[in-house]
Amino acid sequence: MNESPSPSNADTGGEYVVVARRYRPQAFDQLVGQEHVAKALKGAIESDRVGHAYLFTGARGVGKTSSARILAKALNCERGTSAYPCGECEVCQSIASGDDVDVLEIDGASNRGIDEIRQLRQNVAVRPARARFKIYIIDEVHMLTKEAFNALLKTLEEPPEHVKFIFATTEANKIPITILSRCQRYDFAGIEPTAIHKRLSEIATNEGVEVESDALQIIAMRAAGSMRDSQSLLEQLLSTGSRQISTKDVTELLGLAPAARLTRLVEPLVNRDAAAALAELDAAIVEGAEVGQLIDQLLGYFRDAMTQAVGCDASQLLYALPTQREEMLSVGQRLGVQTLLAVSQVLDQTAARLRVSTQVRTLAEMALVRICHLQNLDEIAALIEQLKGGEALPVRAAASAAPVGSAAALGAKKNEIASPAMPMAAKPPAPLVNVAPVEVARAVDRPPAESVASVRPNAAEDYSRAEPGVRESAEPDAGAGRRTAEAERPESVAQPAAVSAPPTSAGPVRIDAAAAERIWREALEQLEAISGVVAASAHEATRISADAQGRLVVSFPESKKYMRETCLRPQNLSKLDAVLEQICGGRVPLTLTTHADPAGSGPAAAAASRPNPKQQQADAAADPFVKRAVELFDADADRLRYVAPRVDGPAN
Repeated sequence: MNESPSPSNADTGGEYVVVARRYRPQAFDQLVGQEHVAKALKGAIESDRVGHAYLFTGARGVGKTSSARILAKALNCERGTSAYPCGECEVCQSIASGDDVDVLEIDGASNRGIDEIRQLRQNVAVRPARARFKIYIIDEVHMLTKEAFNALLKTLEEPPEHVKFIFATTEANKIPITILSRCQRYDFAGIEPTAIHKRLSEIATNEGVEVESDALQIIAMRAAGSMRDSQSLLEQLLSTGSRQISTKDVTELLGLAPAARLTRLVEPLVNRDAAAALAELDAAIVEGAEVGQLIDQLLGYFRDAMTQAVGCDASQLLYALPTQREEMLSVGQRLGVQTLLAVSQVLDQTAARLRVSTQVRTLAEMALVRICHLQNLDEIAALIEQLKGGEALPVRAAASAAPVGSAAALGAKKNEIASPAMPMAAKPPAPLVNVAPVEVARAVDRPPAESVASVRPNAAEDYSRAEPGVRESAEPDAGAGRRTAEAERPESVAQPAAVSAPPTSAGPVRIDAAAAERIWREALEQLEAISGVVAASAHEATRISADAQGRLVVSFPESKKYMRETCLRPQNLSKLDAVLEQICGGRVPLTLTTHADPAGSGPAAAAASRPNPKQQQADAAADPFVKRAVELFDADADRLRYVAPRVDGPAN
């Protein structure tokens, strides 16, 4: 790499020039980390295919403005247009210093209005004073107003042949598409830490200062891909006047914890020792580490441990030194990938909260304690995979997964997970009146009814897949206008039961008409303990009977048909089936139907019989409780407003 000019203070009138300016790239070959941009621009110049407008986008300090100046020198060099400008002629030197009359650098943040752009449009017509092209470099172009962009459109689309535009921005997404479509766009990548380290080492050698390699590595990593930021940090170290710079000097300057201290802080986090972790945090703060920087360091540390845990090589380490790879591997293996992800989320959330809080130490301590109390998520993930594969949980894991008093602890079917969704008090089955078993059309190997804990969570889903045609409404009878849904169940699916029950016969039971209403009342009582939604919907049924085949027929008014639809949902219907089976000691064929509303009922009748809202408001104002509320809240009684009660309709 050709060394960029390093003007002395004498060359600049005795004024000190900072490192970032003295070592600014002066040719395409000096661009660090942007070789793809340099290659494209040099090819355009050599093939005489230079466009009239360019957009350079990327993070700060990656070489956008430097590339714009190099392109300007290549086009206007006194020795001719070339991809390798001389850098010695008056034009090249004036462009490098930023004061050339034909290369105008404009700050988009402070010249963002339409008036400035109108002035630019007027100046565009004026030919360059001495160079071949008049070049406009607009930095932070995304700061221009919408009106300014609109004023620039026509000029940008068809500029005079002697004008070139070069836009630079860190936020290309804020630039209108009409501008983007008129420019050749080049994306500048963040610079790799290794490339920054190499460049800083060259600068330190040229400055006659010895800097430890690890110190330069820390600077390169803290720069986050910005060459200018890294050079500014190096400038701070050089300003101390010391001819030797150590890693300790860098950590003290940046408010970082040394690598050894960071390792001592991570160890209790891995061991889930919250007290020791807080003690190490206190020690790091006493040594001068800044809390926000320390959390950022921990986040970077666990990020690197994660990369090693998933099998990456040392080249993927962004924050740890290559010599720390074995340490990263050890931490990654001890915690596991899932736990590392959770730790990183905790630290990231804490880092965001620290920026807006005055209690930074407390937030950091809370984060460390939370990390120490994280469960081993990789073990939990492994158990979940076992369940998905149909394997049985280990005895210890199953015991720990089911808390005392849950449905799972009361009794779980072999190789199935307990579902504590429907706990209820055990109730012995009521004696069945006039219920007799009937013949089964086909032989069925039906398992005995068991507790709620034995129900498979996806039983309803298996059911819907097994017989997609069941529970569909039948065609209405000509005279009655009734719709019937036969609630049959696949025998291969274990239906949920309310409580433990003795084994039942494989066939359905015949319901006697005289016992139908009593059975339904008992079912409603048990449903209230299982599911309030199902119980409330089932209560809307007004006609309970049994047909000639011994099926239980439950009919809803036409105005309450959405309640029937709620009961017909697979997960709700399975609860109805389980309760009826518990009461009757066997599978109960169930039919849910609708019937016409009686005369003088239904929505129209309800609306007609509804009291007048004004009368309701007057009655409410006279209510003693309302009067007390008006007095308590110092309200205006004249502004009382009647709100009609909400009536839920059918779910979509």
